[in-house]
Amino acid sequence: MSQPQPLDPRYVSRPPVRKKRRNWFGRILGLVILLFVLMLICVPLFAWNKIEKVDAMPTGDRPAETPGTTYLMVGSDSREGLSAEEKKKLGTGSVEGKRTDTIMLMHVPESGPTVLISLPRDSYVPVPGHGRSRINAAYSWGGAPLLIKTVEGATGLRVDHYVEIGFGGFSSIIDSLGGIEMCPPKAIKDQKAHINLPAGCQELDGPKALGYVRYRYADKEGDLGRVKRQREMIGAVADKAISPATFFNPIRYFRLSTASAGALSIDKEMSPVELYRFAQGMRSVAGGGDGITMTVPIASSGNTVQWDRTKAKALFQALKQDKTTGLKSS
Repeated sequence: MSQPQPLDPRYVSRPPVRKKRRNWFGRILGLVILLFVLMLICVPLFAWNKIEKVDAMPTGDRPAETPGTTYLMVGSDSREGLSAEEKKKLGTGSVEGKRTDTIMLMHVPESGPTVLISLPRDSYVPVPGHGRSRINAAYSWGGAPLLIKTVEGATGLRVDHYVEIGFGGFSSIIDSLGGIEMCPPKAIKDQKAHINLPAGCQELDGPKALGYVRYRYADKEGDLGRVKRQREMIGAVADKAISPATFFNPIRYFRLSTASAGALSIDKEMSPVELYRFAQGMRSVAGGGDGITMTVPIASSGNTVQWDRTKAKALFQALKQDKTTGLKSS
């Protein structure tokens, strides 16, 4: 019986050899994600080093620490650093010195809604070492430390952190976001604020947004109407600033981070996490948030603003106890 002959290897069928497909798409996607994460981390770190840190906290006796975190936010009318062309564009004039157009307290509780309270700049309160005067005079006389001491004395609340922004910085932040939509119910024309807007929803660039939050002479409510617009604008800015549309837009994200860094002054004790918590608190008091916005209870207004002492005391006592649930916007 003959033995089977071995098969000629030339004619043996072999499965085709498949080259490994390199997953180029996966690698590119991974690289994009890595770069995105690095951007989210590195840009804020770069910006953080550019933010001015100031000695804002006063010395001496102060109210006891309370639960939650209380921020004092100030909008300064300083023209420092603005060129003649920028002053003309923003309609700020050339007044020397620094005053406060905006003074707000924001309390972020451990639980419950965030509360943002406007303190009208003409509020007539005791200013340590100067008797009773308008609250914004404290800033002119002694900067952030005296203003904080004045606010703490008038409210009984301890201010944990301080945030300040000037005219030019506010405008640059608005422009870095591509503008902010506002919906004035009536046409606005105020020569001193350099603003002339029709009624209805519209995008405001930096100079127009600055005029929107500054104007008061064309408003029957005067400064009380202005503080409402300031809260409205600040909430809208915070809402847009930390929205997904900003984080997923590298150009806007970078512009906002660098514009904010050049615009803000904060107390030296504030950390990046606390600044982010401040932004989150501001977003919560935006139109669609669950936060509460109000003006300190007022008894009368004219050349000066007198607080309703009974209602104001009850409000600040609730914040000292970190009880914000049940408070209502006004």
